[in-house]
Amino acid sequence: MTDSKNMHAEEPLDEPILAEGVDEEPIESNRRLFSGRAYFVMAALSTIYAAFHMIALNGVSISDWTGIEIPLLPQFPLETWNFRIVHISGALALGFLLFSAHTFADNDAPHKETKLISILALVLLLPAIVAGFTASGYHTLINSGTLPEMGGLTTWAAFPGTEIYASEVWWFGTPLLMATLGAIVTGWFERRGRELFAASDVVLALCGIVIAIYLIAIYSTAARNSVGTPFVPIGVAFAATAGAAMILELTRRVAGLALVIITGVFLLYTFVAHLLPGILAVQSAYSWQRFFGHVYSDAGILGPTTAVSSTYIILFIIFAAFLQASKVGDYFVNFAFATAGRARGGPAKVAIFASGLMGMINGTSAGNVVATGSLTIPLMKRVGYHKKTAGAVEAAASTGGQIMPPIMGAGAFIMAEITGIPYTDIAIAAIIPAILYFVSVYFMVDFEAAKLGMRGMREDELPKFNKLVRQVYLFIPIIILIAALFMGYSVIRAGTLATVAAAVVSWFTPHRMGLRSILKAFELAGIMSIQIIAVCACAGIIVGVISLTGVGARFSAVLLDLAGVSQLLALFFAMCIAILLGMGMPTTAAYAVAASVVAPGLVQLGIPTLTAHFFVFYFAVLSAITPPVALASYAAAGISGANPMETSVASFKIGIAAFIVPYMFFYNSAILMDGTWIEVIRAGVTATFGVFLLSSGVQGWFLGGRSAWFLRVALIFAALFMIEGGLITDLIGIGIAAGAYFVQKVLHPRPGASIPVRGAD
Repeated sequence: MTDSKNMHAEEPLDEPILAEGVDEEPIESNRRLFSGRAYFVMAALSTIYAAFHMIALNGVSISDWTGIEIPLLPQFPLETWNFRIVHISGALALGFLLFSAHTFADNDAPHKETKLISILALVLLLPAIVAGFTASGYHTLINSGTLPEMGGLTTWAAFPGTEIYASEVWWFGTPLLMATLGAIVTGWFERRGRELFAASDVVLALCGIVIAIYLIAIYSTAARNSVGTPFVPIGVAFAATAGAAMILELTRRVAGLALVIITGVFLLYTFVAHLLPGILAVQSAYSWQRFFGHVYSDAGILGPTTAVSSTYIILFIIFAAFLQASKVGDYFVNFAFATAGRARGGPAKVAIFASGLMGMINGTSAGNVVATGSLTIPLMKRVGYHKKTAGAVEAAASTGGQIMPPIMGAGAFIMAEITGIPYTDIAIAAIIPAILYFVSVYFMVDFEAAKLGMRGMREDELPKFNKLVRQVYLFIPIIILIAALFMGYSVIRAGTLATVAAAVVSWFTPHRMGLRSILKAFELAGIMSIQIIAVCACAGIIVGVISLTGVGARFSAVLLDLAGVSQLLALFFAMCIAILLGMGMPTTAAYAVAASVVAPGLVQLGIPTLTAHFFVFYFAVLSAITPPVALASYAAAGISGANPMETSVASFKIGIAAFIVPYMFFYNSAILMDGTWIEVIRAGVTATFGVFLLSSGVQGWFLGGRSAWFLRVALIFAALFMIEGGLITDLIGIGIAAGAYFVQKVLHPRPGASIPVRGAD
């Protein structure tokens, strides 16, 4: 098999490899493709949605530019809750119009339309409009000055038996739920052409807007103080129920069922927790009104996950869209080819560098696999990698992009929001762990290439390095981003400056960004943001359940009990929970949920907050390549043509060192830059050597030759000693590694031998 691979690997490529289309946004199988007026409407809505965030985050309004007050336009900065409500409702409206409830098999295939269901869905417009007019009426009533005030805020006393209560139930809540749930169900059965709006989706988009109108009105009154209590207005519970249902349905459409099922389990737990035994039990049942009144607050959907998605994440999605418009992604991949393509197994090493650069901006491991893997995976197969290994390398490299500073796939921003630790401290702490991850993946693919006798790519197969060096200015936006952050600028201002720089830099390329290109970038950003916003909002539901029931605190108690037996056992348990909670989820949602359940317990063990959250974050990220549910591996398998489960197992093996790195945080905090420069440098060097030994042991290739099984075991033990971080353990690890080197070079044991045989080949 190896010989045939090598023969295949020696086949010349017809022309140099040039990355093209890496920046193009993949079209999902359920995304509608509009044309004509429909396209213009959706492009305008997407552009306005993304541009609204850029303007709002920088606190600039139209009146600031023109000097003219326009009453219908929002004045900035917006009140925080209102901004987050608009953020979610806008994504819901866009998402339902753009993403169908079902997939489209073929653009050219005839569509069997279901006119009767479409008519039924159109009927649901009536209750949605009724709810909308009622919500608008509440705005008028609250601003009329006829309602009493308390503490400077208008009161909204909607108690049973009052006229307002009856209005909220019969003229707002009931019609809204009827329209929302009815449209969700009819959407599953309605079939229309890919270029047409579905009636059910139009109803859902309208319901999303109605919810925003109502919540902005009610949360501007003293009613906000009752959120999370049994006295929450009944209309808030109706709006939150409809909103949660739409968030779950949109998440299903854009991110699959995994997160929806996990969220459903948490929702079910809320209402049956009082019937459960042990640590899962709560003292009394929660009413529907109290729970859903709680979940659409800053303790749930409008909490930390939406705080990050409405600020940092969407800002960097806009930044990524501007980079795509200027074709910087193509340049990153070509630069990686020119730099690493000549090494043995070159395309695999290109995948590591290119996916690291693209992945830190992308925000999802699976999305990055699709972006760069379509180029790197076929080339890896071409030079001799097995198709499952090719997919596994891309999956592992793309996953690593999520831990690559300075952006870290938006995970750093969520960590900063949850912990209160400055973003710059988090980015600095991530440097050595990211290096260890990519070094380990590099060693794994290099040793695999060495075992299979692979070649690198020839000079004529690669982009010209001299030509690419002349375009090195394309890195300027990222350099400006990093420099601005460390000069003390806010993340929002730094991201804005980097976005502007991306547009300016494009003027020195063939892809110059004029007004049309800038509007196109905002349109692309609006579309790209929908998935991550839906996912963050869905994760917010889980966070709301955890905060209301206190189940996270009870898991913390379990960790404390385990720590009484063994801290290592407690860490292992925390690792398993973080991976299980993260399976099937994008990185941001996986970390947000795991941070709510696991991280508090680790902090109670006495682990520093930053170390605890990095521990959880790493394993939440690694869930993307952990069998049996490994999204990044499955995406790579779809490109490579390999078995998805085999690919996930192979990617787990390639990323195995990353599963050890978080334990290094616990034993040696210098890896997170916590210590003197001498301590940090020693920790980085010894940990890198430990990762090298671990990769050698796993792959069975040590310093230029195959290793016998007992030497592989010795190398793994040596790596574990190096990982502990103490001076004595480092010396023991170095001693074991030196002994293994002596045995391999002097006694020459055969790879399959059980004892050393002197002189054997």
